[in-house]
Amino acid sequence: MRTFNVIVERDPDTGLFVGSVPGWPGAHSQGASLEELEENLREVIAMLLEDGEPKLESEFVGLHTIRVA
Repeated sequence: MRTFNVIVERDPDTGLFVGSVPGWPGAHSQGASLEELEENLREVIAMLLEDGEPKLESEFVGLHTIRVA
């Protein structure tokens, strides 16, 4: 079993959850709920892995909070 980091946002116009794997073009999907998004992302990632190991364009490091006065 593989594990991938996913960035999740909510589209303000549609209200849909949008998720993507950082640095992996094509590894993105959407869903009306977080559960639907997760299911859709699993399908997309499984399909992309059929082509072999991903060649990531960047590496996810983490999130940081920055305070601005």
